[in-house]
This record gives sequence, structure tokens and C-alpha cells, in this order.
Amino acid sequence: MTVTAFVPPVHRSAEILAQARTVLDPVLRDAVRTLPEPMQRMAGYHFGWCDEHGAATHGESGKMLRPALATSAAIACDGLPAEAAGAAAAVELIHNFTLLHDDVMDLDAVRHGRPTVWKVWGVPDAVLLGDALHALAVNVLAAVLPPAAAIAAIDRLEATVTEMCRGQYEDCHADAAQAGAAGWERMAMGKTGALLGCACALGALSAGANAETVTIFEYFGRNLGVAFQAVDDLLGIWGDPTHSGKPAGDLARRKRSLPVVLALESGTEAGRALAAFCAATTPPSADEIDRAATLVAQAGGRRGAERLAQQRIRAAVAALPHRPGCGDLLTLAYLVAHRNR
Repeated sequence: MTVTAFVPPVHRSAEILAQARTVLDPVLRDAVRTLPEPMQRMAGYHFGWCDEHGAATHGESGKMLRPALATSAAIACDGLPAEAAGAAAAVELIHNFTLLHDDVMDLDAVRHGRPTVWKVWGVPDAVLLGDALHALAVNVLAAVLPPAAAIAAIDRLEATVTEMCRGQYEDCHADAAQAGAAGWERMAMGKTGALLGCACALGALSAGANAETVTIFEYFGRNLGVAFQAVDDLLGIWGDPTHSGKPAGDLARRKRSLPVVLALESGTEAGRALAAFCAATTPPSADEIDRAATLVAQAGGRRGAERLAQQRIRAAVAALPHRPGCGDLLTLAYLVAHRNR
């Protein structure tokens, strides 16, 4: 079954994400409460639990995709969602550690429709908070899993962080490397695929799956992650800020995202015109950004990115074992393929 042929019941994806949030929330909040002030308040702000002064709010706190992958993988391995609570919290903490650092590196001033942590407290505090969330992820796994399982899980998590750092480095230096589509896929596997693969692997591990099964679910998550990054790059050019909570500003930064890379490799007149846009060093005007988006589409970059996302999702789905418990993972794959934020 391909993800395009699989259409989940209406609202099923929302139910899966809500279930993951229910499993995750108490563990995540307990972990954050161990932080000293003002880091605890900064973390609460970042997760949407409070404003910058500590007053309780009900802000948005993320998509919950990674925790949902962990709990769904546990279900697929005949476990219970609650068994993956530690795995869900760990991958969400690592994800948010990277978001805090990404916002600094990309100079993103808005996330979930409000100022990012570095805009409120400054760059040093945002970096330190990210480091603290990384440490909390390890602490959570050590606290909730039996010793042997905790060692295996922490080893996998830390290897994932190293791979993510490599992917982020390659993303930051993409303009210099100009590695093309193959280089983009390597970068995306490290930056995004590694953590989604880790989420699935830790969920399976939490349910007592054997090493071969854990590897299968990691492969599913890794391919899903590359597809997720491809869709993210599409949204970075053509996404609606009212859905994403942040501006679609990749072309404003002249970023070599997947649609741009594919357009530059197209050998078309539009691709050559886009190369001139990418080579410029002055901030582009709104009209120049709009024209660049048109050039990317004309050169086939948009269609190519959509096609790569679908290929990776099909590879992910094909890897899943044929068992009833995999239905939620199929639904999440469908969600990634059709998301708008």
C-alpha cells in the first residue's frame, strides 16, 4: 500500500498527535521543572506553557510528530503508548534543543507566531537553554528505562545528535559546498531524518522489540524525515505564514533549499536566471523574491521536490511490516505528505 492510496479516517492524525501529547506532557513538564530559573521559565515560554514573565498561557507547543512516531512505533511492536513516554520526551527535548539553536543560526525572530527565545532573552541564554534541554533528554531516558535499555537508548540518541550536527553543518555551508541534490539528501538525512528515525527506533525499543525490528522502524523514520524536510523546504518558499507561524523566508535569505537546488541543476533558462539571483549579495526586494519563486517553479524545482518527498514516503511505507499495529505510522506518513505547516 502506498501512502497516496492510503487515506486515514477523518481526524485520525489529530487523535494520534493528541494521544502522543497526553503521554508526553507530564514527563516533559516534570523534566523542565528540574531546570533552575530562569531556564525553567524560558523553557516554559518556548514550549508555549507561559509568557516571558511566567504567567500561564495556552500557546502552541509544536506538531508532536516525533513523540507520535515514538508512541506509534511502540504500538506497532505490540506495546502501549505509555511505554514510550520516555522516548517521546527525549526526542521532543532533542528536537527543541535544535530549534533553539536553529533560530539563533538562522536569525529567525518568530516561532509559533511569537518572538523566539533569543529575541526575548538574547543569544547566549537561548544557546544555554538548548544545551540544557539536550541534557534533560539523556536524564529522562536514564530515569524511565531499565539500565540495559537506557544505555542502548542513550547511545542511539547521542549518535543521532552527532549526525544531526553534521547535517546542520552541511545545511549552514550549503552555499559553499554546492553539492547538488545528492548533497541535499545527505544533509536532510542528518538534519531531519536521523531524529525521526531515532524516534521510531526508541519507540520500538521501549516496547521490547528485537534489534532487527528496531532497525526496520528506524529506516521508516529516516525516510519519512527526508520527505518531511523536502516538504519543509517547499513550505519555506510557498508556505502560508498563518499556518506555519513563521515567515516563508528561505528565498529572502537566498537559501539553497531543495526546490532551489533542483532548479539550479535543471539546465533551463529559468535555472540560469535563478543562479544570478542566488549569487547576489544584497538583500532582495519583495518583487525579487516573488520572481525567484516563479523561476524555481518554472525550472521544475517545485515539482521535483514534491516528487522526491513522495519517493521517500513510499520507501518508508514499503519498509513497514504487514501488521495491524502499523496503521498509526501509515497515518503519520500520510500527514507528512499532505501537511501545510
